[in-house]
Amino acid sequence: MRSNRATRRAGVSMAATLPMIAGALALGIPAAHAADSPGRDTLAGTKPAWATAKADKGATSDSSKVSARVYLAGRDASGLAAYAKSVSDPSSALYGKYLSAAQVQQRFGATTAQVTAVKSWLKSAGLKVTGTTQHYVTVSGDVAAVEKAFSTSLHNYSKGAKTYRAPSKTASAPDSLNGAVLTVTGLDNAPHTASHDDTLPGPGAAFKNAGPFSSYYGSNTATTLPSAYGKKIPYAVQGYTGKQLRAAYGAGKYTGKGVRVAITDAYASPTIAFDAATYAKNHGDQKYSTSQLKQVLPSDYTQTEACDASGWYGEETLDVEAVHAVAPDANITYVGAASCFDDDLLDSLSKVVDNHLADIVSNSWGDIEANQTPDLAAAYDQVFQLGAVEGIGFYFSSGDNGDEVANTGTKQVDTPANSAWVTAVGGTSLAVGKGDKYLWETGWGTEKASLSTDGKSWTSFPGAFTSGAGGGTSKTVAEPFYQKGVVPDALAKANSATGNRVVPDISAIADPNTGFKVGQTQTFPDGSVQYSEYRIGGTSLASPVIAAVQALAQEARGGKAIGFANPSIYSKYGTKAYHDVTDNPTGSGLAVARVDFANSVDATDGLLTSVRSLGKDSSLSAVKGYDDVTGVGTPANGYVQSFTRSQGHH
Repeated sequence: MRSNRATRRAGVSMAATLPMIAGALALGIPAAHAADSPGRDTLAGTKPAWATAKADKGATSDSSKVSARVYLAGRDASGLAAYAKSVSDPSSALYGKYLSAAQVQQRFGATTAQVTAVKSWLKSAGLKVTGTTQHYVTVSGDVAAVEKAFSTSLHNYSKGAKTYRAPSKTASAPDSLNGAVLTVTGLDNAPHTASHDDTLPGPGAAFKNAGPFSSYYGSNTATTLPSAYGKKIPYAVQGYTGKQLRAAYGAGKYTGKGVRVAITDAYASPTIAFDAATYAKNHGDQKYSTSQLKQVLPSDYTQTEACDASGWYGEETLDVEAVHAVAPDANITYVGAASCFDDDLLDSLSKVVDNHLADIVSNSWGDIEANQTPDLAAAYDQVFQLGAVEGIGFYFSSGDNGDEVANTGTKQVDTPANSAWVTAVGGTSLAVGKGDKYLWETGWGTEKASLSTDGKSWTSFPGAFTSGAGGGTSKTVAEPFYQKGVVPDALAKANSATGNRVVPDISAIADPNTGFKVGQTQTFPDGSVQYSEYRIGGTSLASPVIAAVQALAQEARGGKAIGFANPSIYSKYGTKAYHDVTDNPTGSGLAVARVDFANSVDATDGLLTSVRSLGKDSSLSAVKGYDDVTGVGTPANGYVQSFTRSQGHH
């Protein structure tokens, strides 16, 4: 999946196939396998929306090679969704009655007989089975064998400037398999990649912030610069530290002791242990104990150029340092994917679930909803539901492009944050004052105007939208039960009369102009490789901060896993557990002054001075109550302890 600095994936858009299956996906129940061929079960979503008659370039050559993954539905897909819901809902008698990874596999995993039947069907069509896991069977073969197995024909289609292979009709499996197949991926070969949500320059090349700075919000006023919103404005903070964030979000005495947090991204930073230890030492964060930071990595990596592999190092660094800064005693396991492609990211998430590596999983990557296909949505949701049943909660950053209009031309949300089975984390601009006092937050949305040449005004103030917290209403996922009665109808019903999932659920600091300081080894223009520190933001920061706060909450409830947290998060809506974030908390517009090096490293090529207005997130607004920038709000002083009270009603 993608980074907001990098090019987006050339993904698969969804269109006509979606409305009929959206409701089923939101509940996590596989879409009805409508039989449009006698004796076959349709695998919804396997024919991408871009494979149109107009784009058809004719049949793919029979001898072309195809590699595919056939995902297994398991022995009780609807039972899995129902159990995942009950075990996560504080008002259910099953709340918190989690199963072990072994019990989950035994109760919901595919049976040996199902796997044998699926393999024998694939082999009989002439495909070679190249691997089997508890989640899927991998196969390879020529086009003719694939067409025979899945009762479709493969054609070449133009998509943008390129041509890709795809099924000309929805793939299907024999109904004699009794629904053992969840879906198949790989029949179309358009790239399915992800990217991280951050506003971070590639760590291959060094990046440093120019001063002057504020050490806390408002500590250093830009008296020589023009006013904004009728007053002199402060310089941007140098970058908040763990101490300031812990105070803002009510950490109290809790440190995350005994709680395991996993982080998934693509690839792995070769300097993460050194960088994390150096950063902790520089900022008075607790020293890492032996084996407190672990990595689980694939045997090899692929697609390093397509995914800008080194661009993911800074993502991992930010995620690890943010979790440790807010929850200094939590154990952190970094699970690296072999690439930024969906199949590899799914593998890393499955590793967490299959081996129960953690109770809380932070994910700072995603893509636009238009690039998500129902087959992939089903595969992701299955992993999230298996996690929920084990007491594992998944947290996803909501994106860094606001309503996505400036970025894609279409108002939409990001995925997998749009899944009804994950906690989508939105973003704010945060003001922490003197003595680590929480002052206020706005929704994160930045408009930027540059200093005029004569230095007397801001050119076309407040300027253009640059970035902001992702949010809005899904077009494909039905409204989940926990949002009903909290999310206003104007949002829930924006795309359909029956209501859809709205993103995000909760939020935390994300604005790079009120951002967090990180330390990372980078390459400088003279070729030297050295550790340095810089300020960063993005919902890539919000997600690990919320994951760390959840670790504090889990410690507060005696170590008992919170699991999939949304039902609990919404059950506290409107209480003192949250800061209710609005865009204009002081009643007059808010902005900070920022000075940057023109070359990103030093002053040799000059400085760039700008004003960054806060709380201007594209068409999205943070208002009183639930909103599609900040969800129910950000954790306040009572939040961490509030989970001790949601232990279920038995």
